[in-house]
Amino acid sequence: MGVRTAFARWLTELPLVLERRGVPDLLIVNVTKELTGWEIAARTLHAGYRGRLLTFVEAGADERARCLTQLPHVECVVRPSTPALLEATLRKAVSTLQQTAVHPLPAPSRPAYHGIIGTSPQMCTIFARIDKVAAGDVNVCIHGESGTGKELIARAIHYASPRRDRPLITLDCTTIPDGLMESYLFGHVKGAFTGATEHRDGVFALAHTGTLFIDELGELSPRLQAKLLRVIQTREFCKVGGTKLIQTDIRLITATNKDLKALVADGRFREDLYYRVAVFMINVPALRERAEDIPRLVDHFLQRYAAMYDRPAMTIPPGTLQRLVALPWPGNVRQLENLLEQAVVLAEGNTLTDRELFGGEFSNAADAVEAALPGQFEAGLPLSEVERRHILRTLQKAKGNRTEAARMLRISIRCLQYKLKAYGRDVDDSNPSEHKLV
Repeated sequence: MGVRTAFARWLTELPLVLERRGVPDLLIVNVTKELTGWEIAARTLHAGYRGRLLTFVEAGADERARCLTQLPHVECVVRPSTPALLEATLRKAVSTLQQTAVHPLPAPSRPAYHGIIGTSPQMCTIFARIDKVAAGDVNVCIHGESGTGKELIARAIHYASPRRDRPLITLDCTTIPDGLMESYLFGHVKGAFTGATEHRDGVFALAHTGTLFIDELGELSPRLQAKLLRVIQTREFCKVGGTKLIQTDIRLITATNKDLKALVADGRFREDLYYRVAVFMINVPALRERAEDIPRLVDHFLQRYAAMYDRPAMTIPPGTLQRLVALPWPGNVRQLENLLEQAVVLAEGNTLTDRELFGGEFSNAADAVEAALPGQFEAGLPLSEVERRHILRTLQKAKGNRTEAARMLRISIRCLQYKLKAYGRDVDDSNPSEHKLV
């Protein structure tokens, strides 16, 4: 059964599904020519659905997407161009939307804030910045490594803003071929290029009165950077092949895992565009820089996947948890989540041991942690003490050079200096003898 046929059959049976199983938190719908947006809206409303609606639309889905955005808590995502990208987008959407609440969530002091898990000082700072920036329409740029949760932060800003009941449109620049990106952004008129058999709207039109989230902005070509800059400045654009100016009222949020300032210095990103999109910056720390949040994240993901796969409540021995905290996590929260999901599936009982967690891709990393820190993981040792000893031992290995130690730890020099000051180790790099492992 094809994707479209499967979606069509599912939609036809929607009222019965809702009646038998109760109202789900999320519906994912593939909008096609056979399934108009009005039909989806009518059937979902008739069935009494009031949850989140995620719709896949073609680039410029005109009236089919416009009518969908009349519903509260609806999100339109441009349909990926290949089955593999479609599957990845679906998995990402389900995972992200399960963590994102429709209504305002607890205050930053609580473990979950707009679906974001963390009580570390770095995350509490981000929560405070979200609260400050959400109320206005200032352009926001979110910077962080892949897997740190940049899209969650963008959603948190949208759902805490006055535009929360208007559409949130997401465009991932890594999933769109460069030759089609202009059409995805601005739409096109019939006959604009080969294959343009009808008029289509782009994401700027679909996001009108709502929020447009452009992920991985650093992937845009210089030509499209210039066009994007003009739209941000004038709030108007023309479709590809068209001459009519179209007004757009959007809140723009962008994200990137690249250093845009460095790209500007290299001439690969327009400086004027940088200052337009980065009016308000949010820097998301890597997971290794907020290791104290790992136990809460572990608990959160274990609960989720135990329920998803109908498994008993899962526990992790203290020593195994300490090993998780000590890992570098180059893939950040996404990598941690994938590991825990795999472990829950493989677990034979209700305790996740080293075999389930470190038997695969992490076996070498776990061995490296043990080799680097012999005798530092005795049972009952507080996690903060594990981190302290690991940092001081690495600093000792780097012969007191903080820059080198920060590189080895894969954290910023500023983060390292902050932690050393907290440990009472505010000493000069030039005197390595002062850095003793206590």
